Amino acid sequence: MTLDSGAAADASPIDDVALAGLDRRSAIDAVRLRIGTAILLGLLKPGERLPDQHEVALGLSVSPITARRALTSLAEEGVVVRRRGRSGGTFVADAPPRDVLAALAAPPAEFSRVHRLVDRRLLGECTMTHYAALNISAEQVARLDALTARMAAAGSWSEYHQLDEEFHREVAGASGLGGAVDAYFEVLSDLYEYFIPYPIESLHASNEDHIRLVAALREGRAVDAVEVSRQHVDTLHRTMFMGLADGGTPQGA
Repeated sequence: MTLDSGAAADASPIDDVALAGLDRRSAIDAVRLRIGTAILLGLLKPGERLPDQHEVALGLSVSPITARRALTSLAEEGVVVRRRGRSGGTFVADAPPRDVLAALAAPPAEFSRVHRLVDRRLLGECTMTHYAALNISAEQVARLDALTARMAAAGSWSEYHQLDEEFHREVAGASGLGGAVDAYFEVLSDLYEYFIPYPIESLHASNEDHIRLVAALREGRAVDAVEVSRQHVDTLHRTMFMGLADGGTPQGA
């Protein structure tokens, strides 16, 4: 996917700025930043319709009022436009102001924090997957199968993200590791705070990893299952916003 911003071919689409630390921002500013970054990176295209504010809230794990206020703020700044009527909704502006999008970002020091979170998730994900392969029940495998089917049919990044989180929590729960599962959930939640909207085609491609993982879990192939999980998480170093700024290819979490 080409993320050229119109500058030189080797220039980062977010120039010399990066995603800010969400722990230092209000919830509203965090939503503004995540949507703005997706637009700046070309993941959300001019004219593209966003899910309704309730779905935006669910997809970004924030309250509906936070989503509403963030979208209102972005509309006031010309980043998105709102249209009424049967075919109305919230759409990416045809020419969102790049200075506004750039102002939503912050110094690249935040990149290192997210890379560390990815590494912490990688460690937890491989551990959870190993023990899930040893302990998973037929009922849990069936639930995972159903989730992969729903993700394959998902029509928006919001719907997919909700199912994706449920999938990974289900795998971790199947491990039977008790308190270690809670520690993994903390890392997963911290990393999901940096989720930005992705094209649904990229997310559907990511779901192929889930399908391979379920097959390995069903057959008790622990080594294969762990390797699928390792690759699935490790690629986040290249496919999350910090990797995309360096010319990576988007893919879901």
